[in-house]
Amino acid sequence: MAATSRILPFADREVDPKGSPLLENGDRLTRDEFERRYKAMPHLKKAELIDGVVYMPSPVSVPDHGDPHSQAGVWLGLYAVRTPGVRSSDNGSINLDVDNMPQPDLSLRIQAENGGRAGIGLDGYLDDAPELIFEVASSSVSYDLHQKLRVYQRHGCPEYVVWRVRDRAISWFVLREGGYEPLTPGPDGVLRSEVFPGLWLDPAALVADDMQRVLAILDEGLASAEHAAFIATLLQRHPIEGPS
Repeated sequence: MAATSRILPFADREVDPKGSPLLENGDRLTRDEFERRYKAMPHLKKAELIDGVVYMPSPVSVPDHGDPHSQAGVWLGLYAVRTPGVRSSDNGSINLDVDNMPQPDLSLRIQAENGGRAGIGLDGYLDDAPELIFEVASSSVSYDLHQKLRVYQRHGCPEYVVWRVRDRAISWFVLREGGYEPLTPGPDGVLRSEVFPGLWLDPAALVADDMQRVLAILDEGLASAEHAAFIATLLQRHPIEGPS
């Protein structure tokens, strides 16, 4: 008979030094309790609270997650480096509400002092959804395109990008009138962010592992007049760049 997973009864579960049970996949917790138990497990690399349910991903493979995550991070990181007032983050947790504390693979945000929607709270976590969240998923059946999408939409994240690695596809959503709609590529097949001028992506190149093409298209966006105007606007709000 195949083994089945189960939630251990309280008395049989591993506990932290203070006597509280540690996190397990499928636990239903408040954000405060989730955060407390997560902090008691410093060896744990990733756990998320989505609509009150704990998700603890299994170990990830290099081709299905490790490499795509790194490549997307290069793309977003270079944009942030070239755009004063914008920061990229990798696996940073976000305080959304009492039932949600996601830990997206990547995010891009306008710094709070430059007019951004999310700042860094006293606990070191983002205090709201940033302007863009990027997740790496195996396929369209992933919770990234279902539970997490609904949470990000509900909390007003302006742009949400999911790389469906096994499907060899990029899903880029933009928030319009409270709902996500697919971002339409240009005639050249390039996706252009509506929130971050100059953040351009050739999705076919990214899924084909053609990073030279990905970065060449990004360079075109970074050299555009709209990107220069965006930087000018950010620096008018706050001329000195720094973490927020």
